Amino acid sequence: MRVAATGAGTPRRPVRRSDKVSEAIARDIVRRIGAEELSPGTQLPPEAKMLEEYRVGRGSLREALRILEVHGLISIKPGPRGGPTVDQVHTENFGRMATLFFQMDGVTFGDLVEALVIMEPTLAGLAAQRHDAQLVAEMSRFTRPARVDDEEYTRHAADFHRLVAAMAGNPVMSLFGQSLTDIVRDRLSPPLFPKSRRPGVLNVHCGIARAIIDGDVDRAEELMREHMTEYAAYVRRRHPGMMREVVDWR
Repeated sequence: MRVAATGAGTPRRPVRRSDKVSEAIARDIVRRIGAEELSPGTQLPPEAKMLEEYRVGRGSLREALRILEVHGLISIKPGPRGGPTVDQVHTENFGRMATLFFQMDGVTFGDLVEALVIMEPTLAGLAAQRHDAQLVAEMSRFTRPARVDDEEYTRHAADFHRLVAAMAGNPVMSLFGQSLTDIVRDRLSPPLFPKSRRPGVLNVHCGIARAIIDGDVDRAEELMREHMTEYAAYVRRRHPGMMREVVDWR
């Protein structure tokens, strides 16, 4: 069996002997999405067309699409006007996949928090160093205190750390850092800090934001390290048993 690439003008790629047919098709679909720079929401060819292009059985094609759907790379809409559609890459999906490996390897919640204490200052320093003009303008909104009610505070904190990761300019570091934050936040919902402590947290965010905007690498790293160290200490005090628990796959 040979897998035909679905992009126009792309040569057919033979499947290695060790390849599972469905996995080979899934890889080829991902290659097409990247090579053609297909944006989220773009509909992929219908099943009949893909069966013709790949020259495989319906079961193998559907398994390939299911692999991509499980990993959050495509969605499959039912009905005559449905079919596979390119999805936005979300750090939550990467984190969900990672928790499967974390659980199998015995990674604890404490290990995750420790990793965040290490990674977040590095991301903040890179954000200050690379100083993307467009993202710097977006960061300016975090120099003003936000509301401390549950919904607004949660959104503000999530957006702030997500933007710091994006400003770091390294997609690997950003993906890993943000996905770890997603996992931790999912397990500490509702918000960890009580309302009495939230103004202090938001003031720290303001300070880190100003350091990043000013391009002060050392200051951004220092403030973020202090912030994450305090965060980790608070988590340990509030959830001492949880720190020893193995991260479960969700």
